[in-house]
Amino acid sequence: MNLEVIPVPGAGAEDVVVVPSGPHEAAVFTGTEDGAIWRISHDGQHLEKVADTGGRPLGIELDLDGRLLVCDARAGVLRVDPRTGKVEPVVAEVDGVPMVFCNNAAVASDGTVWFSDSSKHYGIDHWREDFLQNTRTGRLLRLDASGGVEIVLEGLAFANGVALAADESYVAVAETAARTVVRRWLTGPRAGERDLLATDLPGYPDNISRGSDGLIWVSIASPRDPLAERIQRGPAVLSRGVSRIPMALQPQPKRTVRALALDDDGRVVRDVDLPGDDYHLVTGVREHDGRLWLGSLHEPAVAVVTL
Repeated sequence: MNLEVIPVPGAGAEDVVVVPSGPHEAAVFTGTEDGAIWRISHDGQHLEKVADTGGRPLGIELDLDGRLLVCDARAGVLRVDPRTGKVEPVVAEVDGVPMVFCNNAAVASDGTVWFSDSSKHYGIDHWREDFLQNTRTGRLLRLDASGGVEIVLEGLAFANGVALAADESYVAVAETAARTVVRRWLTGPRAGERDLLATDLPGYPDNISRGSDGLIWVSIASPRDPLAERIQRGPAVLSRGVSRIPMALQPQPKRTVRALALDDDGRVVRDVDLPGDDYHLVTGVREHDGRLWLGSLHEPAVAVVTL
């Protein structure tokens, strides 16, 4: 498999969503750390800035009305119309308290939005502190059609990517710091129950998404780091102290390109594992018609692999 890297202006094209058809052509959308939302043609040859959130866009999804649903780490859940550039705030606070790290979402067929808030204490500029201190203050939330917001799961270890099963029988949310994917059943005899779709992943999961193949794709931002996990398990004074030492001395993500595909039993069906020479820190993943689109919190580019 070959990795094609498609540069975009601005660093940190963190997530990707594929719109299979539109007024002109199929397109891929991503957001960068300067707040810009970009449309990339499916062949990678054309790039257009379509909006600016004024914050830091992370997870990006397609809403039922053709607009983009953007999880902005600074501004919360937004709706963005790529045709006009209009940005509409949707959820900025929960129970009267502003979110500090809105991260990723999935949209159900009835318009319900399931979204994650990674931490109650640390925003995106200090994500390492939450990861190393393992605060377990991440949440999975539900936005219903009337605009009401409900906290569905709490105590998550850096809540991150969100995806729905193909039949919407469950919603899954990645726990980056725990290397797991938590599942909350929505229908059937287990409705309301919580279990794990995946445990002991080979690295730290970031955004997840359901592909056109019906599988749950999980981006692996970096392989497991034994030192980081010893710090997580150690005394709180140790983890707080590590976050104050120079960045170069802190545990760092390793250069890899990796994504896994899980079936509904949590089995790994596909494992895309490529060298990180030209691209790394994969935080977004989207499979569409045999192509795997990738985003990165670090890179000024998206990437695509033909499976």
